[in-house]
Amino acid sequence: MEIWFNPARELDALLRKAAAQTPLFGDAPFAPEIRPADPRFGDFQANGVLAHAKALKANPRALATALVETLKNSGALDSALDDTLVTTGIAGPGFINFALTPKFLDAWLERYADADAFRAGASALYAGKRVVIDYPSANTAKQMHVGHLRPIVIGEAIARLLQFCGADLVRDNHIGDWGTNFGTLIYAIKRAGADATNLGLEDLEGLYKEGSALTKADPAALDAARAELVKLQAGDPENTRLWETIVAVSNAAFQEMYDLLGVKPDVTLGESFYRDKVGRVYQELTDAGLAEESDGALVVWHDEHPRFARSAEPSQPFIIRKKDGASNYGSTDLATILYRSEHFHADECIYVTDGRQQDHFQQLFLTAEKWFAAMRAKGEGRKLPVLRHVWFGAILGDDGRAIKTKSGNPVRLKALLDEATARAAAIIAEKNPSLPEDERACIAQTVGIGAIRYADLSQNRTLDYTFSWQKLLTFEGNTAPYLLYAVARIHSIFRKAGVTPEVSGLLPPAPLETETEIALARKLLTFPAALEQACAELRPHFLCTCLFELAGAYSTFNNADKVLVDDLAVRSRRLRLCARTATALTIGLRLLGIEPLLRM
Repeated sequence: MEIWFNPARELDALLRKAAAQTPLFGDAPFAPEIRPADPRFGDFQANGVLAHAKALKANPRALATALVETLKNSGALDSALDDTLVTTGIAGPGFINFALTPKFLDAWLERYADADAFRAGASALYAGKRVVIDYPSANTAKQMHVGHLRPIVIGEAIARLLQFCGADLVRDNHIGDWGTNFGTLIYAIKRAGADATNLGLEDLEGLYKEGSALTKADPAALDAARAELVKLQAGDPENTRLWETIVAVSNAAFQEMYDLLGVKPDVTLGESFYRDKVGRVYQELTDAGLAEESDGALVVWHDEHPRFARSAEPSQPFIIRKKDGASNYGSTDLATILYRSEHFHADECIYVTDGRQQDHFQQLFLTAEKWFAAMRAKGEGRKLPVLRHVWFGAILGDDGRAIKTKSGNPVRLKALLDEATARAAAIIAEKNPSLPEDERACIAQTVGIGAIRYADLSQNRTLDYTFSWQKLLTFEGNTAPYLLYAVARIHSIFRKAGVTPEVSGLLPPAPLETETEIALARKLLTFPAALEQACAELRPHFLCTCLFELAGAYSTFNNADKVLVDDLAVRSRRLRLCARTATALTIGLRLLGIEPLLRM
């Protein structure tokens, strides 16, 4: 008996194979378009026959009938499509419905019992791939604010998803620790006569703001700041010492946030790491005829692109070296791609940034493709990783603008997380005042920070969303508190039963019987598909939606079917459903960076 981890994926593969063996389908590739079905007709529906029939000018129902016959009659497919496990039917003009039988559901619940089994099932998606993910990549000398929340939580969730699905992952915290702003900051520190060793991150940020205002108002100050940058880039000992102090102070402050949010970079290779590697970029791009001088800067044009062509208005060349000879984001990012290809042997590189950087990454990726192609044409076996930009929208306040404090300044990330914990503590104290204080504090931090994370991750990342304390901390609806309570509620049943979820019951479970038992089992089978979709599209909200729906299906089941009944066989099968639900919710929450609670 073959038990599929993700029935939707397996059905897709079976239909593609069957179509290739069905003469009516011709030679054109067939896309099955597997989707969840109306529960009245089954679990999954293949919609792709209609589009294929239209392209062939054929009868879609005839095509669907022929395809199903191939599925049933082909010896290569018989073992997979067993009528005791999966049944088929044709509806309307050519929709193919698939229903998983209770026998399949029961076997699936036995097979996928713990995180290891789920990990083994999911690992096929990225198995053997080396992936470098670039996040959270904060800028030094600046306090982390609410705008840094999204790259941290989205990046961490995607990293965990990829790793769970088999990727050989490298988390690279590509910090902004080199560039024009350091000339400005060093100028401001020297002008103030400050001792950099005694400055905190807030002091550095204040000095930078002063220096920035001066350089904008006074050309002489701007020239002085540029001179400090040139000295730094030339290796001046004093400026190098100041720069090292600035970076150390910044990294210590960042680490506090990373610890709170469970971020553990594998490497931290900032822009400064590539300062001696950009020369190769300039030379190779120039030799390949891709880069040219423009108003003193070295640039790359992409005339095939309507917005990046020379004729575009306004023109947007991809600048890889500034007029003064300094490197910039373009040059260090290209050097980074080359390093990740040669040093990490990356198959894929993922960049997690806000949507305002879309133009930069489009130009970066176009330049890298042409550069690597040019080097391959010269006989170099240079492999360009798949480059993906995971961009996201903004966090808005009630006024529809970027969220800020009452004074108009960005909300500090530490202050936001502290407030979330304090608000959660007040709610927990009201709901369960008997909890010991230390346990309540731990729960409050998990709930508070988890609520912040989940409110972000449950949104489609490319959309803006409105921040609301009331919505994210409620125990009703699609929120972290709701999901955490669902897990704690399941564990309370096992405590009453005197067994653990790993044991589940006292007897081999009886077959699934009631409508709500079967509905919950079917909902559990959607978890692998959501996991894979979130991983494939790098959008964690697909996983969030599945967890919310699963918790809802569990609640319906628990309200309709008493778990701790006297009949031990029935008790065992219902405890098994509880255990599998807890497993799926626990895996999902941890992939989102939220640690489940045994009680609340």
